Amino acid sequence: MSGRRGFDTWRAAVIGIPYLWLVALFLVPFLIVLKISFSESAIAMPPYVPTFDAGQGISSLAASARELGVQSYTWLAGDPLYLNAYLSSLRIAAISTVLTLLVAYPLAYGMARCGPSTRVVLVMLTVLPFWTSFLIRVYAWIGILRPEGYLNQALLGLGIVSQPLQLLNTETAVFIGIVYSYLPFMVLPIYASLERLDGRLLEAAADLGCPPLRAFWSITFPLSLPGVVAGSFLVFIPAVGEFVIPDLLGGSQTLMIGKTLWDEFFANRDWPVASAVAILLLLVLVIPIMLFQRIQARSAA
Repeated sequence: MSGRRGFDTWRAAVIGIPYLWLVALFLVPFLIVLKISFSESAIAMPPYVPTFDAGQGISSLAASARELGVQSYTWLAGDPLYLNAYLSSLRIAAISTVLTLLVAYPLAYGMARCGPSTRVVLVMLTVLPFWTSFLIRVYAWIGILRPEGYLNQALLGLGIVSQPLQLLNTETAVFIGIVYSYLPFMVLPIYASLERLDGRLLEAAADLGCPPLRAFWSITFPLSLPGVVAGSFLVFIPAVGEFVIPDLLGGSQTLMIGKTLWDEFFANRDWPVASAVAILLLLVLVIPIMLFQRIQARSAA
C-alpha cells in the first residue's frame, strides 16, 4: 500500500512540475500583461496606473480594480496603424512559412532517404546554426545582402547583373532572414515524419504500377502532413511577432507588429497600449490553433 502511495506521489510530482512551470512562466506573466493592458498610461514608474499593492489590503485592491478600463483597446480599434501592422505581420509570416516549406521539404525528404550514418551527419548540419547566436547570424546577412556585399559581388562577377541589387532594407531581405533562421524548425518535424514512413508502402505502390510522382502525392506527402503542420506552426507563430529580422534587414516601410510593440514599450513608453497589442496578438495566434486542434480531434475520433 505504501508503495502505491509512493508511486502516486511520484506521478503527481512528475505531472505537476510542468504545470507549475507553465503557471510561473506563462500564466502569471500573461495575467500581469493583461492587467497592464487595462491600465492607463502615466508619467510614473511604472508608467501606468493603477498599480496593485497587496500590502494595502483588499479594499485598496478593489478600488484599484475599479480604475481599470478598456481605453487601450479602444485606442487600438481607432488607429489603423495597428490593424495594418497585424495584417502585414500575418502576410509576411504566411509567405515566409510557405517559402520555408518549399525549401525544407526537399531537404527533409533527401535526409530521410539517406543511409543511417549519413542521416546523423545531415541532422547535425541542420541543427548546427543553433550553435551560433541568432543575432550574429542575422547580422551576417547584412554583410551578404548590402549593395557592396558578397551576394552582389558574386552576381556582378558572374555577369548576371550589371549593377548592384537593392536587397537590404526590403521585404525580400526579411523573407530571406526568416526562411534562413527558421528553416531547421521546418526541416526537423518533416524529417521525423518521413523517417518513420514504411518503405514497403512505396514498394507495394510500385508493384501495382503506380508512378513515383503519383506515389509521392498519394502516400508520402499525406503521411508527412503531421510534420508539415507542426513545422508550419513552429515557423509561422514566431515569425508573426518577429522583431530582430525586420528591424535589421527590413526597411522603414516594413511594418510588423514586433517593431510596433518595441516602439510602444521603449520609445513611446505606453505600456498599456503595448500590452493590449500583445494580448490581441496572442489571441490572434492561439484561437485559430485551438480551433484547428479541435477539428483534428473530431476528425480522428
